Amino acid sequence: MTLEPLLHDHPFLKNLEPDYVALLAGCATNVRFGEGSFLFREGEPADRCFLIREGKIALEIAAPGRGSIIVQTVGADDVVGFSWLLEPHQWQFDGRAVEPVHAIALDGTCLRGKCRDDPRLGFELTQLFARLAIQRLQATRLQLLDVYGNAHASAV
Repeated sequence: MTLEPLLHDHPFLKNLEPDYVALLAGCATNVRFGEGSFLFREGEPADRCFLIREGKIALEIAAPGRGSIIVQTVGADDVVGFSWLLEPHQWQFDGRAVEPVHAIALDGTCLRGKCRDDPRLGFELTQLFARLAIQRLQATRLQLLDVYGNAHASAV
């Protein structure tokens, strides 16, 4: 069975041409992760991205002396992983399932090959993942404002 129908239904790909979604299906596998499992670890090779169907994933960074800090929690209909797109293809965060996760994994090497073969597809995917990166940066910015804004306010 192909994963093409699930890819068509995922909100992240809703504006992608159906022919391109069909191409992406060749890079797709269905994956599951139990609660507490790591989908990826900071510094490891970023070889795929995940279209989340069910469950929640905490994006975390390691802070010396403080342990892990959750930067953002994402869930169903979201995407994690854009480090597959650009060198050095390494994860910048840890991704940990905070509840059981069902997702579609898209192989990064396969995606890069399809983008090389079809530059228009490459442009379209770059646009999608650039928007995702901007959303993550904004979420991180808001979290920093919350953390440091409250610390500053209490110091005044």
